[in-house]
Amino acid sequence: MSLQQLWFTRCSFRGADLRHATLDGCHFKLCDLRGANLRGASLRGISLAGCDLTGADLREADLTGARFGQVRTGIPPHGLTNTTGIKLDNAILRDLELDQVIGWPITE
Repeated sequence: MSLQQLWFTRCSFRGADLRHATLDGCHFKLCDLRGANLRGASLRGISLAGCDLTGADLREADLTGARFGQVRTGIPPHGLTNTTGIKLDNAILRDLELDQVIGWPITE
């Protein structure tokens, strides 16, 4: 699957199988990606703002230039991207930007 430079707002990808998808340059705002399988996906330059990635599988994904950030929706933790429990084994994290992300740094 190849979706490039699309904008997603308040969409649910909860538990979705997006293995090896190409989502380069896509923007996700307030999206639910809990438990999504993004293993091996190309996520170069994506923007995640206020998204929930709890338990998502990003092993072997390419996150070069990706931005995990926030949406100003009130008092934190509302509007913060949540990375609690994500899997990042062998992911490419070159030039990754983080802005007030919950669950980071990732600990094994």
